Amino acid sequence: MRVIGTVGLPGSGKGEAATVAEKLGIPVVTMGDVIREACRERGLDPAEHHGQIATALREENGPDAIAQVSLPQIEAALKESDTVLVDGIRSGVEVERFESAFGDDFVLVSIEAPFEVRAERLGARSRDRTDENEEGLKQRDERELGFGLGDAMARADAVIDNTATLDSFRRQIRALFEDGLSGLETVQTAEQQ
Repeated sequence: MRVIGTVGLPGSGKGEAATVAEKLGIPVVTMGDVIREACRERGLDPAEHHGQIATALREENGPDAIAQVSLPQIEAALKESDTVLVDGIRSGVEVERFESAFGDDFVLVSIEAPFEVRAERLGARSRDRTDENEEGLKQRDERELGFGLGDAMARADAVIDNTATLDSFRRQIRALFEDGLSGLETVQTAEQQ
């Protein structure tokens, strides 16, 4: 059993890591889906109210509220697969929840890229209105760092610098899923040569 969590600022590559997982047949539990579902339950548009509801859920149910809701989904996925990806951890408190639930079988990976690279990616993607400009990205960064994202990133077992090619990033993610941290380290070392 292996639960791999990803953490990173918007546009860093967490969604692409999830895409690689899905192509490998690895179940993905996306913590943002919990928030989007809560938006819909409250009759709100997730694209406009995602941040507001993420904050509200944490205020209503504690700082690990999204992790709490995600745990049964992860446990169900583990009945079908030896590896599960948890996409989009946002705080050290969430990391602690998963460490408590899965112990040494939980691995946290920080996916990182500079602001300018992330802004360009999100501008090209334009998933929602806050992604369309740098000011919106700065606001998202501040909100997510306010949840404790910086603490979660600092606690990562490994870091993937996602500034090279898309193929390079995908190779690193595949190695992580196929061979764990040792596979990731091997690919990273080869990429640096």
